[in-house]
Amino acid sequence: MDNGNKQIILTGDRPTGRLHLGHYAGSLKRRVELQNSGQFDEIYILIADDQALTDNADNPRKIRDNIVQVVLDYLSVGLDPEKITFCVQSALPALHGLTFYYMNMVTTARLARNPTVKAEIQMRGFEDEGLPVGFFSYPVSQAADITAFDANIVPVGEDQLPMIEQTREIVEKFNRIYGETLVLPKAVIPENECQRRLPGVDGKAKMSKSLGNCIYLSDTPQTVKKQINGKMFTDPAHLRIEDPGHTEGNVVFAYLDAFCTDGHFAEYLPQYSCLEEMKEHYRRGGLGDGTCKKFLIQILEETLRPIRAERARWEADIDAVYDILLKGTMKAREVTNGTLERVQKAMQIDYFADRRIVNEWEKILKAEK
Repeated sequence: MDNGNKQIILTGDRPTGRLHLGHYAGSLKRRVELQNSGQFDEIYILIADDQALTDNADNPRKIRDNIVQVVLDYLSVGLDPEKITFCVQSALPALHGLTFYYMNMVTTARLARNPTVKAEIQMRGFEDEGLPVGFFSYPVSQAADITAFDANIVPVGEDQLPMIEQTREIVEKFNRIYGETLVLPKAVIPENECQRRLPGVDGKAKMSKSLGNCIYLSDTPQTVKKQINGKMFTDPAHLRIEDPGHTEGNVVFAYLDAFCTDGHFAEYLPQYSCLEEMKEHYRRGGLGDGTCKKFLIQILEETLRPIRAERARWEADIDAVYDILLKGTMKAREVTNGTLERVQKAMQIDYFADRRIVNEWEKILKAEK
């Protein structure tokens, strides 16, 4: 099924904490570019609080408190509520119904093979403690989210590609059984490869609040400086300034790959014209880690300063933030309810849409006599 040739985006985040530079490089910056491109008819950003509860069921307050943090981060980076619909997952009951129906479109064996699910299970230690059913069925819930909005474009990080593939399989199977009903989505990943998965400051593959290896969008300049100077890994073999160094696997250069431009060199490090010149000097020796870190701190401060200022402006008017979320969620409820009705009609379980089923029952009863 198509969606009337509309270009519709759905994306979102689990509200388990404030958003960090990994989110910014991997998705938020791209979302702002997409909203300003004028190429899309509708853009929805879903705050996936239901999915966040699948591994935080014992602490729902954590999710509740972080919804406002996530929305403030959205607004602070320039996501515009006039161009984007912000909505809360748990306030959209149609998503729960769609998730239940889609569970019949996938097997437990297929879910267990999903690389993203396997990695998340291992990271959270569910292999030892027992796996919550809600967490295991995360890809099904995500399929409900995407299809409920008739989204055909889903910006994701590279690690989420298996989830989109799972959604496509569910859509194709549903349409094959019940007729063309659901829109088939496609994933869009960041064009810049180094932005697809920004490591934690300690070199771990992923930023994590529990590991303390994040730089948050709302962090103060002092905190950013402390994280970079105190925790950020460079090259352990680069002991002296004159020693040759490695830029691959070096976290400082991973961040420079993601954030610096040639203009930053003109502003802060004019002895180089571009990052490749700086890397070459580091590789042959003679460039210290302190200089590299200072340069990165200056770039990140330039990036985060306007974000902090915009966040402070919205923090001063939380009523307005609440109204944005309420308005968006009410709009999303209408859209997703329409999709659920369409799905139930395709499955022929829309019993009370009209009274035609009475005629069918009467025919069955007459045939039995």
